[in-house]
Amino acid sequence: MKKYLLAASAIVVVAAAVAYSFRVNAEKNEGVAARVNGEVISVEEIRKGYTDNPQIAAQLPFDQFYAKAVDIYINGKLMYQAASKADIQDTPEYKAQLKTAQEDLARKVYIDSVIAQKVTDEAIKQAYENEYLKEFESKKEVKAKHILVPDEKTAKEVIRKLNKGGDFEKLAKENSMDQTVDLGYFTAEIMVPEFSNAAFAMKKGTYSKTPVKTQFGYHVIFVEDFRDSTPLELKEVEPQIRNMLSQQAVAETFDNLYKTGEIVKYDLDGKEIPMPKTETK
Repeated sequence: MKKYLLAASAIVVVAAAVAYSFRVNAEKNEGVAARVNGEVISVEEIRKGYTDNPQIAAQLPFDQFYAKAVDIYINGKLMYQAASKADIQDTPEYKAQLKTAQEDLARKVYIDSVIAQKVTDEAIKQAYENEYLKEFESKKEVKAKHILVPDEKTAKEVIRKLNKGGDFEKLAKENSMDQTVDLGYFTAEIMVPEFSNAAFAMKKGTYSKTPVKTQFGYHVIFVEDFRDSTPLELKEVEPQIRNMLSQQAVAETFDNLYKTGEIVKYDLDGKEIPMPKTETK
């Protein structure tokens, strides 16, 4: 075992050394990561690929990513050079796919620009104040835990042990099919009706004396607290508001383009389909 651990440690050291050497050499070469048949692959190009992939960035430091990525970028450059040498750019297939790719990119960049113009920090703040806060309606919430078991017999046995002073958390760990024992605060509509009806009918600090049956199995519920819900802070609902405003911006853009565009539609027989009349501003 010691031999394997030493070998593993050696591999880590070597990998770190390789990553360091790549970085140092790249710095000495003024930001050049590699040269492929005279064409330069820059460190900045690889760094952008790293920052554009937050999932990778969260798992690997840039040095380690760089050491692995250089060969990938080299292979990509080699393939592109081979394709260029074979005059792939002149083929009908390439031109058709290029046109599609250009249109897709143009649409994306245009929509992104529309969203950037309309979904500003100020717009999000106004939506929070004028829509979310004004429309917010306080509801009663219950804070509860539960033990979920497959059959009524097991649920009754859990309740029997609770009646004798058993610890709810311990019994949950031993019996519950749901690893999420603490459900936190929730409003009635969040849970299935049978569960909510039972929980909201109970008193604070009590557990269900009979099993509660739902589509998931049989529950033993423990109610810890009740409260009235309060509005969430702006930072908590900002992603939802941003998404809502983005969808609105896109929908309004399509609507305006559709109304102002000269559009003629045809059926499969080549006959013109009458378009509904729209009012233009």
